[in-house]
Amino acid sequence: MSEEIKSNAIYTTKETQKLLKISNSTIKRLLKKGLIKANKVGGQYRILGKEILFLVSPKVEKDATKSYLKLKQKVVDKINKW
Repeated sequence: MSEEIKSNAIYTTKETQKLLKISNSTIKRLLKKGLIKANKVGGQYRILGKEILFLVSPKVEKDATKSYLKLKQKVVDKINKW
């Protein structure tokens, strides 16, 4: 049974990993790239539930797909110039 993500709750990186079913390296990458906004408290990140919900929203997925396709096209264009 999946847990409900509460927008005003505060989650640790471990809890976020469990909710999103992602690896430790993936959560670190998301934090480093700023895809999940978090605050560092006592050397550990704390993530607001609304940040997790924002990450899994359909709009974010659509924007990410658009960004990926744009980048992919740039790479294809660069390769074709060779």
